[in-house]
Amino acid sequence: MKIEEKKTLLTAVFGAALFLLIQSMHIALNGHNEREALSALYLISSWCTSAFGFAIFAQGWLLFSNQLSRGRLYSSALFLGVCVFDLLHTLGFIGIPFIQNVISEDRAFWLLSFSRLASAVGIFLIFGKEDSPVLVLGKNSILRKSILLVVLSTVLFSAGSYFLPGVISPTQADFARKLLNFVVLLIYLLDIAVILYTKRTEKSSSVLIIIRSLVFLALGQSFYLDAGSDKNIDLLFGAASCAAAYYLLLTGVYRLTLEEPFYEKQAIEAQINYLVYHDDLTGLPNRRRLLQHVDEVIESYRTSAIRGFSALAVLNINHFKDINVSLGHLAGDRLLQLVASRIKDGIRANEDLFSMGGDEFAYLMTDMESLDSCFLRSKELLNLFEQPIELEAGEYHISLSLGISIFPGDGDTAEQLIQNADTAVHDAKEHGVDIRRYVPLIQMKAKERLKLENDLRRALEREEFFLLYQPQVQLATKEIVGMEALLRWQHPKRGLVSPADFIPIAEESGLIVPIGEWVLRTACSQNKEWQKAGYRPICVSVNLSMRQFLQPNLAGKIGGFLKRIGLDPSYVDLEITESMTMDKEKAFEQLKRLKELGVYISIDDFGTGYSSLHYLKNMPIDRLKIDRSFVAEVMEDSNNAAIVSTITSMAHHLKLKVTAEGVENEDQLQFLRQQRCHEGQGYFFSKPIGAQEFERIFLKPTIFGMPS
Repeated sequence: MKIEEKKTLLTAVFGAALFLLIQSMHIALNGHNEREALSALYLISSWCTSAFGFAIFAQGWLLFSNQLSRGRLYSSALFLGVCVFDLLHTLGFIGIPFIQNVISEDRAFWLLSFSRLASAVGIFLIFGKEDSPVLVLGKNSILRKSILLVVLSTVLFSAGSYFLPGVISPTQADFARKLLNFVVLLIYLLDIAVILYTKRTEKSSSVLIIIRSLVFLALGQSFYLDAGSDKNIDLLFGAASCAAAYYLLLTGVYRLTLEEPFYEKQAIEAQINYLVYHDDLTGLPNRRRLLQHVDEVIESYRTSAIRGFSALAVLNINHFKDINVSLGHLAGDRLLQLVASRIKDGIRANEDLFSMGGDEFAYLMTDMESLDSCFLRSKELLNLFEQPIELEAGEYHISLSLGISIFPGDGDTAEQLIQNADTAVHDAKEHGVDIRRYVPLIQMKAKERLKLENDLRRALEREEFFLLYQPQVQLATKEIVGMEALLRWQHPKRGLVSPADFIPIAEESGLIVPIGEWVLRTACSQNKEWQKAGYRPICVSVNLSMRQFLQPNLAGKIGGFLKRIGLDPSYVDLEITESMTMDKEKAFEQLKRLKELGVYISIDDFGTGYSSLHYLKNMPIDRLKIDRSFVAEVMEDSNNAAIVSTITSMAHHLKLKVTAEGVENEDQLQFLRQQRCHEGQGYFFSKPIGAQEFERIFLKPTIFGMPS
C-alpha cells in the first residue's frame, strides 16, 4: 500500500476513534474559566477555518490565472461563500457586540449548518466528476455569479431567521437543525464514496488528500450533531476538525489542479522528447540523437588537447528483407529487437549504440588509440552473431555488414560521417564483404547507382529490355525439353547492362515486380507464337523474384494472362529460390495455388539457400536445379561431387526432376549422366541467345543436334 493510501486509511481510523473516545468521556464544561477557554480555542479554530476557506478562494483566483480548471475555479467560487458564512458564524457565536445584535447564537448555529451543507453539496458536484479545463474569459462571470449567490443566500437566511421563529417552536427548530446536520453528514460520506468508487482506477495523491479532508469534514459534522449553545467540548473538536479539513482541501485542490497538471505536462514533454530522440521499437537513441552526439564529439576534439580516433560504424542486417517478408513483420520487428539487445550487451566504455531506422544500427566509438583498434573492434561486433538468433519460427543464423567512417579524415561534420559510413556499408553489402571503410570512390559509385536506378525506372516504358533464351537439354537423349528466359537491358548510353548490376537495384526499389511481370508475359507470348508456327511445344522457365512470389494475387494474375494469350499452363515453369520458402506455411499456400493453375515449379540454385531438405517432401514442386557453383568444380572437388550426387539421389527418391546448371564440358556431362541427372543447361549446349536465333537453331529440328 502506498504512503498516501496509508495516510488516508489512518485518518479514517483516527477520526472514528477520536469521535468514539470523546463521546464516551462525556466531557462537559460548566465553569466560567473553562467556558472562556473553550471560546478562545473555538475562536482560533474558527478563524483558521475561515482563513483556509479564503485561501482556497484566493489560490483559484489569483495563482496562475492562465491555467484554470473547472475543479479549481468552482472550488474557489464555492469557498468564497463558505468562508463568508463561516466568518459570520464565528463573529455571531463569540458575541461581537455589533454583530450579535444581527446574528444571535442560535442564528450562528444555523449559519454553520448551511455553510456545511453548501460545502458538502458543492464538493459532491465539483469532485464527483472528471476535471476539465475552462476558459479564462469566463472567470469574472463566475465570480460575479458566486457573489450574487452569496448575497441572495444571506438575504434569504436573514429573512428566514426573522419569520420562521413565529411559525415553528424552538424545539422544532432545534430538531430541524440537527436533522439538517445529519443530512450534511450523510452527504459528506456520499462524497467520499463517490470519489473513491467512481471509475475504480488508482487514485492520485491529491485525490487521496481531498478524501482525507472529507473524512475530517465528516468527523467535524459528527461532533456538531449534539453541539449546542452550552458550548460543550464537541464544538471545539468540530471546529478543529473543520480547520484540518479545510487545510487538507486547500492542499489537495492545489495539487490536483496546479501541481499534477504541471508534472503531467512535464512528463508528457519528457515522453515527447524521448520519442523524438529514441526509436520506439528498440528503445535505442535514434539518428537525430546520433547527429547531436557526433557533433559533440567533433566539438570536443576541436577544443580539447587530447587526440585520438573516433569511428562511426553503420551495421546492416544481411537479407533482412527476405526474413521480414517471409516470416512476417512481427518476426522482423522481433529480430531487430534481438539484434539491438545483443549488440547493446557488448557495449564498452566510450561506445554507444543507435538505431538508424529500418534494419540499420550505428555504433559510435570514441577515443580509440589507432585505426587498427577501430577495425578490430568492428570485427568483434560482427562476431557477436556467430551464434544463431532464436525466433518463434526457429533458430536463424544471420550476418551483418559494416561500413565505417573515421574522424578525423572521413568527414568534418556529423552528417558527413554518418552518410559516408552508410555509403560504405551498402558498398560492403553489394560486394559481399563484411567490413568496408569509406573512400571517396564509394561515393562516386553510390551516385552512379542512384542514376542507374532512375534510368531503370524508365527502361520499361522505353522498351529497353529484351529476353535471351538458353536451352534445357535432356542428358540421356540430348533432346531439347525446355528453355529458360533470361532478362537483359540495352541501355541507350551505357550499352548492355549486366543483370548483376541492375537486378539487385530492381529488387531493392520494388521495380522487380513490374519488370518480372513483363518478363513472364513476354516469354509466354513468345512460346505461344512458336507453337502457332508449328514447332514442337516445349516448356519455358521464368524466374520469380521474392516480391513477385509473395503477392497474394499472383496465381490469379498468371492465370489471367495465360488465358488471354492462350498458352497451356503445362508449358510454363516458374523458378523460385530456397529463400522464398523460409515461411513454409505461406510458401506452401502460394505454391498450391500456382500448381492448381497447372504450371510447373522448380527450385533454382538449389543447395545455396537457408532451408534444410526435409521440407521438400511436402512442397508441391516438380524440379530441383543444382546451382552452377557445384557443377563447375564437380570433377576437381570431391565435396561438390558428393553434393551433386546427394541432390540427384534425393530427387529420385522424392520423384523430382533434376536439372544441372552451368554445364560447360564433356566430363561434367558424363558425370551428371552417371548420377542420373535428368537435364542440363549451360554453355556446353548453348549460351543464351535471342529469340530468332533460338528458333533457327533449336526449334526447327525435332531431334537435338549440336550446332556447328
